[in-house]
Amino acid sequence: MTASEVRKSFLDFFNSKQHKVVSSAPMVVKNDPTLMFTNAGMNQFKDIFLGNNPAESSRVTNSQKCLRVSGKHNDLEEVGHDTYHHTMFEMLGNWSFGDYFKKEAIAWGWEYLTDVLKVEKDRLYVTVFEGSKEDNVSRDDEAAAAWEEWIDKDRIINGNKKDNFWEMGETGPCGPCSEIHIDMRPDDERAKVDGKSLVNMDHDQVIEIWNLVFIQYNRMSNGELKPLPNKHVDTGMGFERLVRVIQNKSSNYDSDVFTPIINKIAELSGFEYGKSEEIDIAMRVVADHVRTISFSITDGQLPSNNKAGYVIRRILRRAVRYSYTFLNSKQAFVYKLVDTLIATMGDAFPELVAQKTLIEKVIKEEEESFLRTLATGISMLDKIMTETKAKNYNVVNGAVAFELYDTFGFPLDLTELILKENDLVVNREEFEGEMQKQKDRARNASAIETDDWVVLQQDDREEFIGYDYLESDVFITRYRKIKQKNKELYQIVFNITPFYAESGGQVGDTGYIQHGDEKVSIIDTKKENNLIVHLAKKLPTELNATFKAVVNKQARQNIANNHTATHLMHEALREVLGEHVEQKGSLVHPDYLRFDFSHFQKVGDEEIAKVEALVNQRIRSNMQLEEMREIPHAEATKMGAMALFGEKYGDLVRAIKFGTSVELCGGTHVEATGQMGFFKIISESSIAAGIRRIEAVTGTKAEEFINQQFALIKELGEMFKNPANLKKNIENLMDENSNMSAQVDGMRKNVMSIEKRNLVDSAKDVAGVKVIAQRVKPILADSLKDLAFQIKQELDDVVAVLGAEVKGKPQLAILIADNLVKEKGLNAGGIVREAAKKMQGGGGGQPFFATAGGKNLDGLDVAIDEAVAIIKSQLDN
Repeated sequence: MTASEVRKSFLDFFNSKQHKVVSSAPMVVKNDPTLMFTNAGMNQFKDIFLGNNPAESSRVTNSQKCLRVSGKHNDLEEVGHDTYHHTMFEMLGNWSFGDYFKKEAIAWGWEYLTDVLKVEKDRLYVTVFEGSKEDNVSRDDEAAAAWEEWIDKDRIINGNKKDNFWEMGETGPCGPCSEIHIDMRPDDERAKVDGKSLVNMDHDQVIEIWNLVFIQYNRMSNGELKPLPNKHVDTGMGFERLVRVIQNKSSNYDSDVFTPIINKIAELSGFEYGKSEEIDIAMRVVADHVRTISFSITDGQLPSNNKAGYVIRRILRRAVRYSYTFLNSKQAFVYKLVDTLIATMGDAFPELVAQKTLIEKVIKEEEESFLRTLATGISMLDKIMTETKAKNYNVVNGAVAFELYDTFGFPLDLTELILKENDLVVNREEFEGEMQKQKDRARNASAIETDDWVVLQQDDREEFIGYDYLESDVFITRYRKIKQKNKELYQIVFNITPFYAESGGQVGDTGYIQHGDEKVSIIDTKKENNLIVHLAKKLPTELNATFKAVVNKQARQNIANNHTATHLMHEALREVLGEHVEQKGSLVHPDYLRFDFSHFQKVGDEEIAKVEALVNQRIRSNMQLEEMREIPHAEATKMGAMALFGEKYGDLVRAIKFGTSVELCGGTHVEATGQMGFFKIISESSIAAGIRRIEAVTGTKAEEFINQQFALIKELGEMFKNPANLKKNIENLMDENSNMSAQVDGMRKNVMSIEKRNLVDSAKDVAGVKVIAQRVKPILADSLKDLAFQIKQELDDVVAVLGAEVKGKPQLAILIADNLVKEKGLNAGGIVREAAKKMQGGGGGQPFFATAGGKNLDGLDVAIDEAVAIIKSQLDN
């Protein structure tokens, strides 16, 4: 069976068992502060397990795109080095929400593996939870009894809490699990060593392929386990591992999930897979990572310097580093694999095909950027190695290596590889210490402590009514205290709410709740999983009262203006720039809107003017809102509604229509476009390869912007005698400035020529070397480097120590002829550092040229003398 056939057979099997087949959720998680990426098939059903949402179907099945590179599920460093770990992988799963339980899940699991796929029964082992005294939970005899109907009792193994008790997080739904393991070793090895002894021992041929989780408890914040009212089944089977088993391969990378990509890597690099372990690892790393990066970009997450974007950038850079080091790839390489990836996975995931150009451009630009970083890092490392050897050390400071890693993105293992080639090592302990400090800072900055929910009233409505109302009578159904950055806040949930929760780029509503004379401010509204959570600095006194909930009306109106403007601008951009334009992110704020979109060059001034004109024309035409709530997804698509890549839509959707603009959207909008008043783009820029960003304002904020611009023009005009022709006045001023600059440059060149001659004439002979040591004229303070290199062209065997006053502070530059660096061992960087101490400063540079600055101007002449003394001392030796 091919990989595609295996995937289809799984979904068909559970469909035949009355499971609804659902699509994969995006790999990038939204509206869940505990997760950046989907790391398990159950993530999209989390609300059902938490009791926040009822299940639309009691049985479902799917293949879910997952990513595991952070938190407790972190496989990144194993990827490529073994045969079965991946960053991005597919998780085949079947779920029961309060329907069937252990007996059926176990029977169907056995049936699918042994009857449908014909897996050899004598290669299979299963584990069940052995129990925990700590949690007062006994052995899972129910699961063991169900397995005994299908497999020899001797093949049922007790597993500990680490391996056989699944938990969603520190708190929440959890329960025992039963894993199915397979022994893929050759028969002769199996005869020598019983596979049972190798289960859960990290053997690369005795591996877990399926985990059946039985969710029957809720973990409280005090650690206590409470039985859930409804029991659920959550299973997950690694697709790549399963395909390997069915295709009888010893490695996931030998199956047709990966072989087309690896063959393409071999073709592009000129290396053959299977001949060298380090080259094989590099090829596996690149093959795995190109999938992760491509799917992430498709799902809306671009590489960046923070949060989820940083994780994707790190994965891409790991691929580039392996191809650079082991595949001798010094130019962008990974992006060339996207075609092959699409050929193997495009049918199952058509979003790859639709986003092909964007994926390639983003990867290519990121690769080229990191290759430049590698070149810079290698240059800096050369300097570090020179300085280390000059001190007769063979250990490089770990803090220096960490700075290379943290500030410049230079990988530690590449640093170690280059150092090893130069008989040096890095102080690992110092490096790890710096890394731990950074992790502690990040953890402290983002750590959130949450108490358990206090449930006041059970109510299943908890619905949003803010499309129709900005005020409502509500009561509190639950609340909890949270602590972040030493600040205490309260999360409050109502039975119904007019407050819009931050989502889809639109910020959350603010306002207040009131009972009697007591008002409690709502400072933000967020969606956590599927709960609408209202943030307050304090709780109301009477928690069981009925409250009047009031949304900040003006802020909501401004938000609605900007959200509707986003839709109209999106359509206008597609008209002006082309239909390749797709939304890639947005922020809808009361004061402004920000819109990220796919486009591969700067948007010109004329194009921006056309977009503005189209939007303002539609504002003046006062188009009425046509809102379609809870219409079938297929019907909305037939209407031409635009959906966003990376969003998960249900069977019923909300469509927003203004004239010919139709989008799937859950945000708030104006009743008619005329109330937006006016639209103005205030900036356009690039934020990533193939992604542009526009910021714009509407309504009163647009008026303020225009008024500020006119005020500025008026103020500039008043600075001239003839304010009527401001442009001509500024042009004349620029011409005058240019002429004066040319005159000053000419004067500086004349002064420099005279100063250079004076300096050359002042050279003194020290041990056969011409040494120049002088303070130069203030007019040349910014030209020390030019002056030094002109002296170098004039004299051989020269050392120049030049000082100057720059804005009241001392500046020192030292130049040493190349032959003196090589033959005499002089090092300008080392000398300037020592001399700079005399003027309370520091500096550095290369052996032939270095500079330093300081705080004490009175110490400049002393620093020059100190540099000359060091030079004389070294020349005498």
